[in-house]
Amino acid sequence: MKVLVTGAAGFIGFHLAKRMAVDGLEVHMADNFKRGIRDASLEELMHFDNVSFFDIDCLQSERLSCLAKDYDFIFHLAAIVGVDNVIKNPYRVMVDNCKLLENLLEFARTQKKLKRFFYPSTSEVTAGTLAFFDLKIPTPENVPLTLTDLDQPRTSYMLSKLAGEFMVRHSDIPYTIFRPHNIYGPRMGLSHVIPGQLKKAFYAANGESIVVSSVNHTRCFCYVDDAVEILVRLMERTEAQGGLFNIGSSGPEITIGTLAGMCHAAVLPKIVCIKPGETQQGSPVRRIANMERTIATTNYTAQIDLKDGIARTFRWYKEWVFVDGGISAV
Repeated sequence: MKVLVTGAAGFIGFHLAKRMAVDGLEVHMADNFKRGIRDASLEELMHFDNVSFFDIDCLQSERLSCLAKDYDFIFHLAAIVGVDNVIKNPYRVMVDNCKLLENLLEFARTQKKLKRFFYPSTSEVTAGTLAFFDLKIPTPENVPLTLTDLDQPRTSYMLSKLAGEFMVRHSDIPYTIFRPHNIYGPRMGLSHVIPGQLKKAFYAANGESIVVSSVNHTRCFCYVDDAVEILVRLMERTEAQGGLFNIGSSGPEITIGTLAGMCHAAVLPKIVCIKPGETQQGSPVRRIANMERTIATTNYTAQIDLKDGIARTFRWYKEWVFVDGGISAV
């Protein structure tokens, strides 16, 4: 079986590619390193006999001609993301994400035996419903969607993903759409709450106060290995074709303040105090995915508990990022 993963030097893309390579699939990885990192973990994976890496920009459709024509599955995880991109150039975020998807869908049409095209949307597509109406919590996949204010730059990423869902549905290509919810783990960068709090605690002096934003907001977090297991099972289930699935964990639901405390406790033996900060603009008070459809289809629920997942994440960041300013510090 042959699989293409775009955005494979990123977070979920890397872990997914590695899992499938370990399972013995032929894996082709594509990335242009505008956001992904060429670190020791990626270099090791690139040397697998069943892995090929292509340094290409998928915005340039002609560059896709170097890829194979006989993929069984395509996971299109490449996207223009990041707060700086969204705030500073929302037009490019919207246009480029749609162009990336258009290029990959047209490429998918050339495939001789494509079984399915996997497209990642985002949990943020429900932000407008949350802002203007009552959003059901935990949130199912079929919740009615409402747009956030089009004058706000932050709308661009969410809207590009929502447009992507529409494009995929009407592409006449076999597909599965998934919406990740609070996935965390090694290689996810530093602009997320778990690695961010781990970093603050690692460098903090004993007894120092650490600022935590949105301390009373609640989430359910899912370790990346569990997210990858769900994706692999969706790939194996023919009944997942044409479906939309939440990817995440159904519990426990905890506050950001409690989460920060767990992160700080992982960085022993320091003792630090939490100082509540401002509420992040646009951050929902609760974001919890209803996982019933996904669990029924995959017969799988997230197995790695939060304490263990945080410990695994810290060990990786301590080795590769925090000490000596490791190259994965993005």
